[in-house]
Amino acid sequence: MPAFHYQALNAQGQSTQGWIESDTPRLAKQLLRSQGLIPLSVAEVGTVDAHTPWWRRPIHLRRVMRAEALVTFTRQLCGLVQAGLTLERALGALMEDVPDRQSALVAALRAEIHAGHSLAQAMAAHGEEFPEVYRAVIAAGEQSGQFASILQRLADDLEADLQLQHKVLTALLYPVIVSLVALGIVLFLLSSVVPQIAQVFVNQQQTLPALTRFMLACSSLLQGLGWPALVLLGLGIWGGRRALRQPALRWRWDQAWLHAPLIGRWLRQYHAARLASTLASLIGAGVPMLKALSSAAATVPNAVLRADLQQAAELVREGAPLAVALTHQGQWPRLLTMFVRLGEQSGQLPAMLTQVAAQLREQVQRRSLQWATLLEPLLILLMGGMVMLIVLSVMLPILELNQLVR
Repeated sequence: MPAFHYQALNAQGQSTQGWIESDTPRLAKQLLRSQGLIPLSVAEVGTVDAHTPWWRRPIHLRRVMRAEALVTFTRQLCGLVQAGLTLERALGALMEDVPDRQSALVAALRAEIHAGHSLAQAMAAHGEEFPEVYRAVIAAGEQSGQFASILQRLADDLEADLQLQHKVLTALLYPVIVSLVALGIVLFLLSSVVPQIAQVFVNQQQTLPALTRFMLACSSLLQGLGWPALVLLGLGIWGGRRALRQPALRWRWDQAWLHAPLIGRWLRQYHAARLASTLASLIGAGVPMLKALSSAAATVPNAVLRADLQQAAELVREGAPLAVALTHQGQWPRLLTMFVRLGEQSGQLPAMLTQVAAQLREQVQRRSLQWATLLEPLLILLMGGMVMLIVLSVMLPILELNQLVR
């Protein structure tokens, strides 16, 4: 049964809004009138009322179920299911405590379940909001009869991945801010301060030092480029992103990052941690190995590693152990393949994958903090050196003028 979002007036003439289920918009209005409400607008979830002007329609640039919202949604749904509520009643309870857009999405899921579909099938109709791996784990939980426990594990894995991303971004945030501030200071000095001070000496027909002439040349170049440089930079970024949509270029780009000094090993560990976490969730939920590998491969953004997983799936289909399939191309860290081998030998693959995911996350976090700690003083020294050169380019003509006066 479809869900509708309505706006209406109550008996006191106050505006109210909410959600109602009905077969058609006309029946929905009749239900509202039977409740003593005067309907103003009724729109099916996922659509916009045809009478709403285009300039008043909402513009949505981001997904509803972002990473934080998806973790919270999974936690809340798990708690309600563990409390004994049916899935339909649990979704109905969630509709009341979330923002409007998320409430509309939950209402659409509830309507699909009321119509006889499973939760995984309902989420598949909103594939842009729920990742393929997420839907696969939900489907496995519904089929296995351990829905609540699998929801709990899924929420734990999602939260662990989210914490890893936040810690990496937090570690690298300070160097990025320092770099942007340093760049802004240098651009301001070159574009405003250096030309004004150096012009005094140019008017006196004084021969300027080489450093001052170099800074003036940089300033003239910066002023000459100006907005065209920003436009060219924007066009370059846009063109680069379009070029990376080509499979061949994307492959070379991702391969170059994997083989880059320092960063390549860090990227392998980062993707291996997320792969191990994903496989642990899928296999632990009862998803077959081949389907788990296929779903995990779809979530890997690096084209080289994604192709390696697809080839590993083919080897597993032919009868090879997962550890052997992952070591075939040598793309993944040895720590991952070692734990996979131990898990296959002991029959505890999900548990071993969970352990190696935790260790790899720890290594990624530790390396990120080390880089941040090393970059902070280096960036400060670099910024200080650049400012010192600019100050020297201004001070040298003054010192030479003092020597001439003497």
